[in-house]
Amino acid sequence: MTAFPADRLPRTRCALANRVTLAWGMLLASALCVAAQAQTPPALPGFAELEAAGATIGDIRVVNKNIFDTDDPKEDKLLFRAVNALHIGTRAKVIEDALLFKRGEPLSTVLIEETERVLRNSRYLHDVAIVPVRYQDGVVDIEVKTHDTWSLDPGISLSRTGGATSSGIKLKELNLLGTGIAVSYGRSRNVDRSSNEFEISDDRAFGGWTAISYSRANNSDGQRHAASIGQPFYALDSPWAASAKGSKDDRIDSVYNAGEVVSQYRHRENLAELVGGLSEGRVEGWVRRYSLGFTHETQGYAIEPGLLAPARLPADEKLVGPFFRFEAIEDRFEKVLNRNQIGRPEFFALGLNSTLQLGRADRRLGSSRDAWLYSGTVSRGFVPAPDHTLIASASLSGQYSGGQARRLRFGGEAQYYMPQSKHWLFYGAASFDTLSRPDPNETLLLGGDSGLRGYPLRYQSGQRRALFTLEERAYSDLYLYRLFRVGGAAFLDVGRAWGGDNVNRQQPGWLGNVGIGLRIFSVRSAFGNVLHADIAFPLDPDTKVKKAQYLVKTRTSF
Repeated sequence: MTAFPADRLPRTRCALANRVTLAWGMLLASALCVAAQAQTPPALPGFAELEAAGATIGDIRVVNKNIFDTDDPKEDKLLFRAVNALHIGTRAKVIEDALLFKRGEPLSTVLIEETERVLRNSRYLHDVAIVPVRYQDGVVDIEVKTHDTWSLDPGISLSRTGGATSSGIKLKELNLLGTGIAVSYGRSRNVDRSSNEFEISDDRAFGGWTAISYSRANNSDGQRHAASIGQPFYALDSPWAASAKGSKDDRIDSVYNAGEVVSQYRHRENLAELVGGLSEGRVEGWVRRYSLGFTHETQGYAIEPGLLAPARLPADEKLVGPFFRFEAIEDRFEKVLNRNQIGRPEFFALGLNSTLQLGRADRRLGSSRDAWLYSGTVSRGFVPAPDHTLIASASLSGQYSGGQARRLRFGGEAQYYMPQSKHWLFYGAASFDTLSRPDPNETLLLGGDSGLRGYPLRYQSGQRRALFTLEERAYSDLYLYRLFRVGGAAFLDVGRAWGGDNVNRQQPGWLGNVGIGLRIFSVRSAFGNVLHADIAFPLDPDTKVKKAQYLVKTRTSF
């Protein structure tokens, strides 16, 4: 045993005491840490891991929050609390009825992801998150978190494109009393007509997926009525669909040249359609749907007294007969951010999506002639490089009667998205359309309302049309008043419409414009389209085209 000198003994005792205290402290800290770990549940695995483990769905809880989250200090404001108080929240049952998974079913990641896509398509919701909240003994409890949007629009609308102004006063509610029912009534005026219109629709009628709608418009040049009821293929695994719809439209149609009305005529259009379809749902990543239907369509044309009539009118037409429709859809989607909207997740369909329809109009059923009627669409997405996306699509429609093709229309489009950073993206698009043996009233238009932003609306027309667009897009982090996200774009448009009897004789060649624009996305509104405020400058315009075109309108994308 070692003896300590007397002068070191007090210091040695203090050191020993400190060591003992430190040891007890470490033991106490370890005990507290173990207790805390015992009380803190382990992190839950993701849906993919839970599915691989064979988990079954247990409780499903819907948590629908108001427009503003007052638990967030940034949104705990007097104005936001007042808006929440005025808003009637979406009923939990409306959201529950839209879920594609149920208690007791095996967990499916693809159904979870598709449910999010379905819910995000509901305009009265601006945010959706589906998360596991508890996992025990092979059973997982799920929470569906949603945020409402402001769904009442008691306002005045004003837009300007191609030198023409449109306006309206409308009271519109997209989520009546939290039921998901949309109803609106208002008056609008555009370059074609003024209108008083009433609309009502419900995509979840009778507590299921039955969709019903009705609209009626009293216009300055006629009337329009439309109604429909049916259950669509609401999800990739939907086994069946059936619908009936009908519409009547009586209106004045105008023929344009160089942005000016050159003739007008009356057009009466009636349509009725019944269709039913079956599907096996998703099989090895593909969905195939087979539908049979019957259609009754009439088109009538007449000279309108007091208006300058065109040189010749289309012949009246009646098409009655059955049709067959086939759809093939590849289940391949990509979740992206800052593409066509600002700061909000979007889903790009990258898989092959195609539809082919073949019908027969028969004189014995009342048709004005025997004819085969055909149409088809196809689209697919590609990823040429990491984070780059190319979306390509094409469409074809027409008739075959009397040994020749009539009213043949073919079109194709390609869109390219190339992110350069979180805030910058290059966008390019090219489209082409062509008409063969069209009726006199059929034409392809190009102008300020159809992609060529520096020119008057419907400035060129013809049987061929091409349009190219380049944009440098900016997505800022600005979140003004927790209501609006802000972006901008610099753009170049080049296009031309040509061929046929009604070409623009003042400027029949290629046209182009450059411009800049502001983009404002209303995040908390059910009418959350993107507001475009652009100024476009035509390149080498003729003397009748303004040196600058100002455009203000709302669109569904950037």
